Amino acid sequence: MPAESAPERASSSTRRDLVEKQIMAHATALFAEKGFAGTSLQDIADAMGLTRPALYHYVANKDEVLARLVTEITEEPAVILASINKRTDLGPIDKLHAMAEAIALLQAAAPDRFRLIIRSEAELPEHLSKTYDQSRRRVLKEFIAVIRAGIDAGLFRPVDPRVASLGIIGMLNWMAWWYQPESEAHAKSVANQLADMAIQSVLQPGDTAKFVDGPARAISLLRQNLDYLEQQLGETGRD
Repeated sequence: MPAESAPERASSSTRRDLVEKQIMAHATALFAEKGFAGTSLQDIADAMGLTRPALYHYVANKDEVLARLVTEITEEPAVILASINKRTDLGPIDKLHAMAEAIALLQAAAPDRFRLIIRSEAELPEHLSKTYDQSRRRVLKEFIAVIRAGIDAGLFRPVDPRVASLGIIGMLNWMAWWYQPESEAHAKSVANQLADMAIQSVLQPGDTAKFVDGPARAISLLRQNLDYLEQQLGETGRD
């Protein structure tokens, strides 16, 4: 049998990635509707329009599906936050903004998955529960580090860094319950607004000038004002 060519391998990999993403999406919906214990691999196969043997080409069992979901949702945020915190071209204010915005965008991209993980927290197998807890601690650690750096630099109020971090994380996580995906631009706008609120919650009084310094921040705030104006005009038109 001749070996696959490079284009054939790439096409095969793309198809597999697509099917696996569909499996994760259907599994998320089923786990949310019926619970992890109440969902079988056959349920997932039926939702996919596949036979159970065909599904085995992609996953071994439903525990593997849940493990992938937990890993994707819990490990990615910690990795992203650590990379932002390591940047030397950003100060504490810009780092906190970038970190909060990144978490909000992740929530906006897959709110159903975040809801599922949080609801299933008590049902997670021990090894997955450990992974979940470790990732949450890493996320908290990154926020604490940037807030403490901002306090040391005199940019943030002398708050308890842990309490402030938990408050910001809680605000961002709650997005999974109220955000309705509309468009990439809308998600970006919402994430930017929440990131600004995160900064304002710890910013030193009278430091607004530092917060809006630079053309990028000025443009960002201008966009927010335009979004608000468009919303108000839309509501007026419906009255």
